[in-house]
Amino acid sequence: MKLSVLDQSVITTGGNGAAALRNTLKLAQITEEMGYTRFWVAEHHNTNGIAGSSPEVLISHIASGTKSIRVGSGGVLLPQYSPYKIAENFKVLEALFPNRIDLGVGRSPGGSPETRLALTDGVRKSLNDFPRQVRDLQGYLTNEGPDQTVKAYPFIKSAPEMWMLGITHRGARVAAEEGMAFTYGHFINPHSGQRAINQYLNHFQPSRMMEQPKVNVCIFIVCASTEEKAQEIALSQDAWLLAVEKGGDTRIPTIEEAKNRILSKMDKEKAKENRKRMIIGTPQKVRNELLLLSEAYQTDEFMVLTNVYDFEDKIQSYALLAEAIL
Repeated sequence: MKLSVLDQSVITTGGNGAAALRNTLKLAQITEEMGYTRFWVAEHHNTNGIAGSSPEVLISHIASGTKSIRVGSGGVLLPQYSPYKIAENFKVLEALFPNRIDLGVGRSPGGSPETRLALTDGVRKSLNDFPRQVRDLQGYLTNEGPDQTVKAYPFIKSAPEMWMLGITHRGARVAAEEGMAFTYGHFINPHSGQRAINQYLNHFQPSRMMEQPKVNVCIFIVCASTEEKAQEIALSQDAWLLAVEKGGDTRIPTIEEAKNRILSKMDKEKAKENRKRMIIGTPQKVRNELLLLSEAYQTDEFMVLTNVYDFEDKIQSYALLAEAIL
C-alpha cells in the first residue's frame, strides 16, 4: 500500500499563517523521508484558519525544499479560473521539477457566492462548463488546445499528472470519460465512495494523458501509540470540523479548548457523524481499517489528512502510520 499526504496549511489558535506555511514545508520534508508518495496542498479562500490559498505558489516552494516526493494540488478550483493560465502555471512547475508535479483539479465553487465572485472578478461563471474546461486544460497541457493559434508555454517533454477530485459518482464519471486519474474524498463524503469508484473504473476511457485508470482515496487519520491518546488528540480535529461547517473561526483549538466547549445535541450528533470520515486509533487499528477500505475502494493508495492542534502530534501520527504500512 502507498501513502500520500494532503495538507491544508491549517492555522492553530495562537498561531499565524506564516507558521502554518512553514509547517507545511517541514511536513513535506519529513514525510518524504518516511517514504510517502505524494504531497498535495489544498486551495481554500476567505477562511481565517487555513493559510493555503495559492497551491501553485506553495507547490513551487515545497518542491524546491524536497528531492523526490511528487508535489501537487488537491486541488485547483478550475471553474473559477482560465484553463489556459492553469496550464501555463503547471507547465512552468513541470519544467522546474520534471516528473514530480501532480495537477489535481476540483469543481468546488471555492466558498460563499461572494467569495466565488471575488475569485472570478465579478463574472458569473457556470459550473456546468467544468467538463469543457477539463478538456481545454488537457489540450493546453499536451499542446493540442482548442485554439491552435494559442499555445501554453513552455513546451516540455513531460506533463503534470492530472487528477480529478470528486465526492460523487458524477465527478467520477467526468474523470473516467476524460481519461484522468481520480481521487475520492472520503474525508468529505464517506458514503458514496464505492459507487463513485465503480463508476470511474467501469467507464474509464484512455486519453492522451493517461492510458490506465488510477485511483486514490483521501481520508482523515489520527494515529497514536494508544487508543486513548489518539481519541484525545482527535478532539481538536472534531472541534475544528464543527467550526468549518458552521463557517465560524476555523483555527484549530487546543485539546483543552475542545474539551471545554459546550456542544448542543445537534453538535454532538454531527461530531459523531463526522467520525465516519476518519480513522482514529493505534497503528494496528488504522492499518486494519485501511486494508478493509483498500479492498472496498479498489485502490492501493491513500492520501492522509491530519488536522490536529499540536504539530508534534501530527508528525507522530504520520510516523506511526508509515511504520505500520510502508
